[in-house]
Amino acid sequence: MNNIPEDQRENPVMEGDMISRMPDEILFHIISLLPFESAIQTIFLSNRWRLLWNLALVQHGTKEEVASAVSGFLTNFNEHNPTKNTRKLRFHFGKDGILSAIIAPNNKLHLDFSTESQDLVTQFGLELELNCENLVHQPTTPSFFVKTLNLISVNHLSNEAVSSTVSSFQFLENLKITDCNGLTSLCINSNTKLQHLTVFDCPQLTYIHIKSPKLKSFRHRGLLPSVWPEFHYNLADAMFDSRQGPGFSSFKRCDFDPVLLTIKNAKILTLCKWTFEVLICPCLSSLRAEFQFYNLKELWWIDDSNEGYNSDSLISFLKLCPSLERLFITIDPESYCATSAATCSIKVGMHTKLRYLKVVKLEGFTNQEEEITLAERLQEIVTVDPVILATSDGNRWWSLVNDAENKSKLQKMGNLETLASQSSETKCSYKLVEEVKHKKELLLEHTHMGL
Repeated sequence: MNNIPEDQRENPVMEGDMISRMPDEILFHIISLLPFESAIQTIFLSNRWRLLWNLALVQHGTKEEVASAVSGFLTNFNEHNPTKNTRKLRFHFGKDGILSAIIAPNNKLHLDFSTESQDLVTQFGLELELNCENLVHQPTTPSFFVKTLNLISVNHLSNEAVSSTVSSFQFLENLKITDCNGLTSLCINSNTKLQHLTVFDCPQLTYIHIKSPKLKSFRHRGLLPSVWPEFHYNLADAMFDSRQGPGFSSFKRCDFDPVLLTIKNAKILTLCKWTFEVLICPCLSSLRAEFQFYNLKELWWIDDSNEGYNSDSLISFLKLCPSLERLFITIDPESYCATSAATCSIKVGMHTKLRYLKVVKLEGFTNQEEEITLAERLQEIVTVDPVILATSDGNRWWSLVNDAENKSKLQKMGNLETLASQSSETKCSYKLVEEVKHKKELLLEHTHMGL
C-alpha cells in the first residue's frame, strides 16, 4: 500500500488496478495486441485508459501492412461518436519506420512519416493513382471518408505504402505533400474529385507530372522543378514560390509553355521575378497571338534586390494583367537572381492600362526612396489612384499618397496623421504618411502568404 503513489491512493479503483498503473508504453503494447473492436472498449475501464486511448493507438507491423493499418483505422473510426474511438494511430514498421496518422475535423487525415533517423537521404519517386476504376472492393465500408490529406516526410521506405494507401481515397479533394527529403519525381493521376494540390519544401524534387482535369489550384514552394500538366486545367489559383531558384540547370525555352497555358486564366497568382524573366518571357516572345492574364485579380510578386531595385520586369508583367485589383510585392534579398536573364522584350500588352487596381502593398524594400520610385512608375500603367501601403522599416505600414491629391486622400481615409516624411527629391509626387488605423480590407494579406 505504501508503494502506491499518493495521488492514486484516493481512487479505490486505481489502488486495486495494477495494470492501469503500468507505464504508457506497456499499456500501448497491450492495446496493440487486441482486435480493433476490442481495443476501443478499453476506454470504459477508467479515465486512465480513456486518456491513453486519446493519445494514440499503437500498432506494429511491416511496411507492406501500412495500407491495411490505415484502412482499418479509418474503417473503424466513428465520426459521430468520437468517444468510442481514437483519432491517432502510431504504426511502427520495418526497422526505423514510423507512421503517425491523425484524423482531424472536416474529413482531414494527416499521415506523417517523420523520424529522428539521420541516415543518408535515399532518392525515390512517388506515384499516386486516384482513379475510380482502380479501386479495390473493400469488405467493410469506412465510416470516415478522406477529403483532405496531408502527406508529411514520405521517404523511400514508405513511398510504396503511401501509393497503396492513397489509391483508395476516392473522395479526396485536397492533397498536400510537404518536407519529403529524397523525393525526386512526383506523378499524380486522378479522374476523381481532386481539386487542390500543394507541394511544399521537397528539396530534391525535379519533376512533377499532373494528370487531373478537375484541378482548380496548384501551389508549389521550393526549388522550381519541371512541371508537366498533361491537361490544360485553367487553374484559378496558382502559386510558384520559387525564390530558391530552379531545381535543375537544364531548363529549356519551351519547358514552361504548358504551365503558362495552364495558369493563363488564374485569378490568384504567386510568381517570382526570375521565373518571369527566364521562363515566361521567352514563351511570350514566341507567341504570335495576343496573350494576357485576363482574369488575374490578385498577384504576389516576389522580387530580388540585386544591386538596387529594378522594376522593369514587374512593369512588363503588369501590362499583361488588365483586370488586376490587388498587388503584393515582396523584396527578398535571398531570392534567386537570374543574372544571365535577357531583357524582357514583350510586344503584347504594350498599351494595357490597369483600370481596377485598388491596393498595392510593398514589403522588404531597403529604403523609402525605392518605394516612392516604384509608385511613380506605376503611374505609367494605371488609370486609377490605388491605395499604396509600404513598410520599408519592417515595423509599421505607411501610406504612399499622391501629393497632388494629398488633402482629399487624407479626408477620405480619415485616419492618417500628419505628414511624417517625404522624398528628398521635390520632383516626386508621392509622399509617405503614417497610418494610425488601417481599414480592415487593407490589412489583408495575399492568399498564399503565411502558408
